[in-house]
Amino acid sequence: MFLVKIPNKKSGRVFLQISEGYRSGGKVKQRKVKALGYLDELEELYEDPVAHFKEVAIQMTEEKRRLKETITLSIPIHRALESCEALDACRQNRKNLGYAACSVLYHQLEIDYFLNNRRRYKKFQANLNSIFKLLVYNRTLFPDSKKGAWEQRGMFFEDTRFGLEDVYRSLDYFLEWRSALLEHLHQRMKKLYDRKTLLMYYDVTNYYFEIHEDDELRRRGVSKEHQPKPIVQMGLFLDEQGLPVTYDLFRGNMNDCTTFPSMLDDTVIGLGMHHLIVVADKGMMSGENIAKVRLQHNGYVFSYSVRSADKQFKAYVLEDQGYVDTFNRNGELESRMKSRIAPRSIWVTDERGKVVSTIINERQIVIYSAKYARKARKERQKVIEKASKRIWSFSKDANTSRYGSAKYLQKVPVDTSTGEFKPSIDYVTILNDQQIAEDEQLDGYYVICTNVIGLAEGERPFNQSFRYTRDGFFQLNRLVSDHEILSMYQGLWRIEETFKVTKSELKARPVFVSTEQHIRAHFLICFVSLLIMRLLEYRMNWRHSSGAIQESLSKASGSKLEENLYVFDYFDQVLADIGGDLNLDFSRKYLSSQDIRSFIGATKKT
Repeated sequence: MFLVKIPNKKSGRVFLQISEGYRSGGKVKQRKVKALGYLDELEELYEDPVAHFKEVAIQMTEEKRRLKETITLSIPIHRALESCEALDACRQNRKNLGYAACSVLYHQLEIDYFLNNRRRYKKFQANLNSIFKLLVYNRTLFPDSKKGAWEQRGMFFEDTRFGLEDVYRSLDYFLEWRSALLEHLHQRMKKLYDRKTLLMYYDVTNYYFEIHEDDELRRRGVSKEHQPKPIVQMGLFLDEQGLPVTYDLFRGNMNDCTTFPSMLDDTVIGLGMHHLIVVADKGMMSGENIAKVRLQHNGYVFSYSVRSADKQFKAYVLEDQGYVDTFNRNGELESRMKSRIAPRSIWVTDERGKVVSTIINERQIVIYSAKYARKARKERQKVIEKASKRIWSFSKDANTSRYGSAKYLQKVPVDTSTGEFKPSIDYVTILNDQQIAEDEQLDGYYVICTNVIGLAEGERPFNQSFRYTRDGFFQLNRLVSDHEILSMYQGLWRIEETFKVTKSELKARPVFVSTEQHIRAHFLICFVSLLIMRLLEYRMNWRHSSGAIQESLSKASGSKLEENLYVFDYFDQVLADIGGDLNLDFSRKYLSSQDIRSFIGATKKT
């Protein structure tokens, strides 16, 4: 086999293909083995496409010789591809084999068993398991709409004998089984991966929609992506290993902290998980949430805003006594830490529905980071510069805001005719130097509040691994240092990264369905795809990112040479590592139809 360059006289572009010679009627002729694409496009993927594919042609020749059989190609000789449409038609002959890695985990989690057990009781002619597999595999490797997934259904070596209407109708069934499926996945994760659930990480993100009017679910709210469009909120729990546990959707105008009680109930009651330590950022730090965690005899590790604390708390933070300092090599202060167990007042709703103040005892850890302080000063300088543009402006409105650049402005009465400061209906805006100075004092400080404690020095161990004390502390049967609590809190970066995966690799939005039922079903499919993707990362010990895994698995594709033979033209280290872990050999270049059936069949017997 050899590389052929076919110039297009009209466009000036060069098309590459691999061809081979054969003898017919005593004459030597050529026939195309594989269309590669236009040279200018391939140069974006390979440093030297010509040299690369010359080597590929040599390897294909050697592999064909090794097969020790004559291959009679049934592909007709085509003229050079002169249009994008012809190139797309050529690409339709491609099939993906990389999804086999997803298939292993899909069947390990027994999602097929779960769906097949339930679909037998439904009067639905199409195979619901086949539809769900298609949507999950497509979302994991080739994110697209439901219609797009169905149109590309021939990409996988799977049973796809169902129509587009069946795909949309199946979404209602999937949503009906959502709670049971989440519980099923949790039980399988406990059995297969020894899921650790003492620490549970919680956070909220949102997804915006390209619509103009709000509805029951999609409402305008505070968008994480600063979009003035209707959004939905998603709450997500991760376990200690950084793997998704459960999720739910909420109206777009719900405050982040109000999603927490419902999610905690779903986790504790729906999944049967008790005695948790919930870790979350300051968005969850409300009296109601703390009270709920304590009433269920759970632990919490929440960050707390120093700037919103009372004067006594701020004074404790700024007091030098008690800090343990850490310095860098240049002798500069890098960080400091101190802690105490102290009472704090929180606001909760009593049984009569009245909001009242109550006192709780908790462990409070104050941390100072020089790096965080530098970042805060840099960000504040931008805000002050913005506020400075508004000084000396006159206004009849004496009210000021506590947010944004207005936080550093104050309005004072002035007589506009003389410039003298006195009570008047006119006000002039000036910088609030006192507020700026107060905020600068607190730069770099943040607080972690928790009811998690360990054994006191000299305290005797108790029988169980933890216990809930009468004064509301979640006590572990070992020493628990301030640094360990900080380490628990810092694990939140995993959930932030997980949200990025849903929005980048899995492309959870845009959402191409519009009814609330179908939107919720869409995010169920995204959640299952997310679990499979994060499991692949976890099994690789996080050596490869989700983006690298998705790229490699999606490129593990091949083209049909003849009725019973496919050639696969991509292999890299990521595929080697995944294959080694899952017992899949992605390195083979030629596979017969029987080989492929055996290859895919083995993924369903794990």
